Amino acid sequence: MMQDSRSRDSFVLRAALFYAVSYSLLGIHLPFFPVWLQSTGFSAGEVGAILAATALLRIVSVPVATAAADRKFGLRPTIILFATATAAGFSALGLVSGAWLIVALTAFTAFAHTPAVALQDAYTLRGLRARSAVYGPVRLWGSIFFILANLGAGLAFDLIETRHLIWLLAAAAMATALVATLLLPLPAPVPVTEQGLPPRPFWRAGRFIAIVIAASLIQSSHAVYYGFSTITWKAAGFDGLVIGSLWALGVVAEIVLFACVGRLPRAFGPVQLIVLGGLGAAIRWIGLAFDPTGWTLPLLQVLHALSFGASHLGAVAFIAHAAPEGRGATAQGYFSVAQGIAFSASMLLAGTLYAAIGAASYAAMAAIALAGAAVAGVVWLRKPDV
Repeated sequence: MMQDSRSRDSFVLRAALFYAVSYSLLGIHLPFFPVWLQSTGFSAGEVGAILAATALLRIVSVPVATAAADRKFGLRPTIILFATATAAGFSALGLVSGAWLIVALTAFTAFAHTPAVALQDAYTLRGLRARSAVYGPVRLWGSIFFILANLGAGLAFDLIETRHLIWLLAAAAMATALVATLLLPLPAPVPVTEQGLPPRPFWRAGRFIAIVIAASLIQSSHAVYYGFSTITWKAAGFDGLVIGSLWALGVVAEIVLFACVGRLPRAFGPVQLIVLGGLGAAIRWIGLAFDPTGWTLPLLQVLHALSFGASHLGAVAFIAHAAPEGRGATAQGYFSVAQGIAFSASMLLAGTLYAAIGAASYAAMAAIALAGAAVAGVVWLRKPDV
């Protein structure tokens, strides 16, 4: 019993540490990579096109990664492989110049990095399920270090040339690859056919499809925020530390939700969380469409707990329940591919609209989020939650 407890504690600790370092990379990448791209000479429209194209790479990279994890190598070796490639990609970006070479290396790095969330969640959920542990308190360490990375990179943004921000990304990616080697191996899952169960046809299950579409729409409605909020706030005169703090504030609210999710009333099931996330996103984007700079801006940032947090938790919980043993990475991969398609289209739209109308482009994101909430709402009304 004591050995089982130590095994559980070791797994949880290492998984939490991996979330911490990997989300530190995200905490630098999401706010500041678009600004770095702009510093190399790309226009706002070109930045949007590059980010859209890299998101579209999920269609290829995520199935490759999840198939490798589920069918051949296992989750831990696949995570190590892709994390190492990501570190190599960001490091190479710091050494090159020229638009086409930057685009090519950005594509390579995105190919390696985009499966990260699907693989990481599948690994963690499988290990936690075997240990009867809860996902939220482990995942929140990613959010905490996302905040610290926001603030640290924001401070660096004021102290170093923008073109040198790429080295912060390279360092965070190297740390992620190193910590990935510390993850504990998982026992081989029992193949579905050995359980006496036929493989679930994910894409023939209308409920699964609807939830994936709903959550993907809500997450893709963050395109203007992820791609252009830092550029908008920089143009408004905010310094790097303030910008990092605004990003961090949203994630603080997300952490509170992750920490408390186990105490929510039973009425807040996965589908209900997705609906709530879509409604929160719509309110947030409508507010940001007016380009606020006063006290309303921090309040709108707190809605990140719903727009990202609630919709993410709902989707992860639903998909984990829907996937049989041994197909968790594949199910998460399907969701990640759908997100990539939706986000790519949304980012192309965001880049075009932002170049034409600036912050008012958030209004289109509100419509996308409402569409996602409506799809999840239909699922909620038609059948009891899982």
